[in-house]
Amino acid sequence: MLKGRLGLATARIPQADRHGLMWLGRGNLYVESGTLRFLTAGDGDLESGDYALPFQMVNCLLMQPGTTVTHDALRILARHGTSLVFVGRDGVRCYASLPAGPDTARRARRQAEAWADPVRRVDVARIMYGWRMGEVPKVRDLNALRGIEGSRMKKTYRTLAEQYGLRWQGRRYDRSKPECADVVNQAINHASSALEGTALTAVAVTGTLPQLGFIHEDPGHSFALDLSDLFRDSVLLPAAFSAARMVLDEHRGPVERVVRKTTGELLRQESVVVQMIDRIKELFDADDDRGDEERP
Repeated sequence: MLKGRLGLATARIPQADRHGLMWLGRGNLYVESGTLRFLTAGDGDLESGDYALPFQMVNCLLMQPGTTVTHDALRILARHGTSLVFVGRDGVRCYASLPAGPDTARRARRQAEAWADPVRRVDVARIMYGWRMGEVPKVRDLNALRGIEGSRMKKTYRTLAEQYGLRWQGRRYDRSKPECADVVNQAINHASSALEGTALTAVAVTGTLPQLGFIHEDPGHSFALDLSDLFRDSVLLPAAFSAARMVLDEHRGPVERVVRKTTGELLRQESVVVQMIDRIKELFDADDDRGDEERP
């Protein structure tokens, strides 16, 4: 096996010794005298200024709206194996990512092996359903599992509608006419898109394969959809229903904008992308003899 070109792989700080994610917004990522710097007008907790970034010590830089990056900065990040992901505000969209995530392909191989084995594939699906339901279901038929979860979610929708004082007529969505849905269904659709963006970011950072889902099958980002559903109860639906309530009561503007802001705030508050990364590691790193070598 090739270990890397010209010793560059061994010169990098291992992913396991790095420290998570760094969020950047409203600024320019550039290089000066061999140092990666970020000149920002100020964004969130980051005050305006010109910062030197310890990029060798982080796993990934998340570039939010209003950011630009120079060719030289991309070159340095690629050389040191630091990922760069372009996301929407608070991670509600995932537009592009580079370079490929962790140090090795071990995690992606384990995902592919589990997906290709019919027995292990159902095992992973049951684990993910267990995280959502509070216990791993005994049922092993995937269609039966989907049915059980579907019935549970119908009750959840009704409960949240009562909690937020909203009229609920069921989950209805016409892909050809999305604007024709009621406000609550529109809000759920937009919150789903926001959460999928966060899931795609987690998939990019961990170097897993978005196409290989264990519950979802056909979409090209099926694994991201699997991850999104883990947070449907705790993030997606509360954000959607609360945003719908605000739109109906306060007429704040377009549903999409209100939902995107509400969902983004909750995603950052709950550190959802970090939680997703941890779940991925639980699925595919648990039997790693060398521990968390591929972190994140």
